Amino acid sequence: MPTLLQLNISPGGLPKRPIAQAVLTPLGLEGDGHDHPQFHGGPDKAVLLIAAEVVDELKARGYPVFYGALGENFTTRGLAIRELRIGDTLRVGGALIEITRPRVPCTSLDVYGPTIKSEIYDRAVKNLDPTSPRWGWSGFYAAVRSPGPVGVGDVIEVLSQLA
Repeated sequence: MPTLLQLNISPGGLPKRPIAQAVLTPLGLEGDGHDHPQFHGGPDKAVLLIAAEVVDELKARGYPVFYGALGENFTTRGLAIRELRIGDTLRVGGALIEITRPRVPCTSLDVYGPTIKSEIYDRAVKNLDPTSPRWGWSGFYAAVRSPGPVGVGDVIEVLSQLA
């Protein structure tokens, strides 16, 4: 069953650090900040999800990453990220979110290695092509459709998926 493995916030920038629980608002997790609000945050990018499996694989490939390092708010475990599509809705704890777009990796990730961005994102993902082998690897932004409490260990339920 997919779960919220780690919940992460920061005053702005990378990395984000773990917390046990928070309230998810229409603009993201209470207490979370963004260094570059013109690129991050806002109602359509209120929360960033990244799969723990991706972080684990990047670490196995030699990148010095850890949960929260990529700037994600939700580090998930067991969520089939390759099957997620724009418009899918998920329940996480007491909140409802909708996937809005893949995350475009920024230069802040270069601290983990000059090739990390090409490992997680490509032209096909940019063109919203889910057949890319990198689909889901850079993470997904989500809008908050119904605010509520979220915490480590919460079940993630995919409520609706677009074909």
